[in-house]
Amino acid sequence: MDKVLVIIPAYNEETNIAAVVGELEEKFPRLDYLVVNDGSRDRTAQICRENGYNLLDLPVNLGLAGCFQAGMKYAYRKGYTYAIQFDGDGQHRPEYIEAMRQKMDEGYDIVIGSRFIGKKKDWSPRMVGSRLIAAAIRLTTGVRITDPTSGMRMFNRDMIREFALNINYGPEPDTVSYLLKQGARVAEVPVHITDRTSGESYLKPLVACSYMTRILISILLIQNFRHV
Repeated sequence: MDKVLVIIPAYNEETNIAAVVGELEEKFPRLDYLVVNDGSRDRTAQICRENGYNLLDLPVNLGLAGCFQAGMKYAYRKGYTYAIQFDGDGQHRPEYIEAMRQKMDEGYDIVIGSRFIGKKKDWSPRMVGSRLIAAAIRLTTGVRITDPTSGMRMFNRDMIREFALNINYGPEPDTVSYLLKQGARVAEVPVHITDRTSGESYLKPLVACSYMTRILISILLIQNFRHV
């Protein structure tokens, strides 16, 4: 596990970040982690400094794509074999990281933590959107992914290099679709995602609808013209 870097993008997570990092340090000390503070306006960076957390403090808000890419640049330069995207709000569970790494060892480039493997179908609006994205990916790549919108994704060294050195890469389903077209091997393992205990998700209904529409258009149309 010492080859895995847990990248924790954090924007205004002052109520959650101590619990997230504290659990990693206490229960999973073999895992390296990096909190990437994305120009938070609250005490997120201050809490990290006070507790001596491994912190990359961005001076401005770059959004998820820029924030995650900064973490991948760190992983690339430090020579990590694997990097995992891990939310700073406490929803992702670290006990699944080892299973994802083991799946990686079978020769995959990306392993996604899926909320839907072995579960009954959820027809809530957000999950319907996720299934539409899954259908678009299958239509354009021939690959079935049950949970393309899961934010818990692990990447191997080749993918770390791609994210670190190509500025137009963000950790979104349309990028996964693009990488599939380029020959990347993607697998999933079942995970359980816990509910956010505090703070507020940015993915409100109108934002979620806009996000799903943008991703669908990107997968079905834009990815056909995308270049590295």
